[in-house]
Amino acid sequence: MKLLLTLLIIALSANATSFSKSKKILLKKIYPDNQNTFYCNNPYEIKTIKGKEKTLIIQNEQYYSPRKEFYKSGKPNTRATRVEWEHVMPAHNFGKHLQCWKDGGRKACSKDRTFKTMEADMHNLVPAIGEVNGDRSNYRYAANKVTIGQYGKCEVQVNFKDKRAYVKDDIKGDISRIYFYMSDKYNVRLSKQERRMMEAWNKLDPISEWERIKNKRVEKLQGNANPYIY
Repeated sequence: MKLLLTLLIIALSANATSFSKSKKILLKKIYPDNQNTFYCNNPYEIKTIKGKEKTLIIQNEQYYSPRKEFYKSGKPNTRATRVEWEHVMPAHNFGKHLQCWKDGGRKACSKDRTFKTMEADMHNLVPAIGEVNGDRSNYRYAANKVTIGQYGKCEVQVNFKDKRAYVKDDIKGDISRIYFYMSDKYNVRLSKQERRMMEAWNKLDPISEWERIKNKRVEKLQGNANPYIY
């Protein structure tokens, strides 16, 4: 395992970047002509507020309504208005086998080169509404059908009790191909049940034109492609 991860770092060192840099590249160079969130398809825009650029969703109940409009403090839920970059395969999944994670979780891995390479991989990053990203946390996906209403008309559901996330059919293939890529690239083990589900999702939802476009753009900027999208 250690040898494999060392070779991985060497192989990707020329293209590896930080998570923060990857987010900027994704926003400006990968997604400029497809500004819609992954789970809800809610359009978003980049606004300059008080001299700072912010990525905010366009308020439209046709796509999404907040689960919680306000924090417990009474202040507006700002994560319900902004776009964040979500790891489709959660950081917990690809980081938990590293020693730094065992020592202190994600924070302890902030300077680990192997973790930073995985964290910054743009194939595994998608734009998501902040509230949905936060609620999904590191929960695994499950095959259950979505009960619409938790986030208005958005076809995503988070089961907090079972720690599972349910998504619409037309992104299930995207998710499966990202999971297969991450599993192969970083030697992340998928359970038999999870692999079977991902194989079914791959067949259910064929590769889309946007997946091909993103794959080519990431390959050009990051230096490697997701072979499951060719």
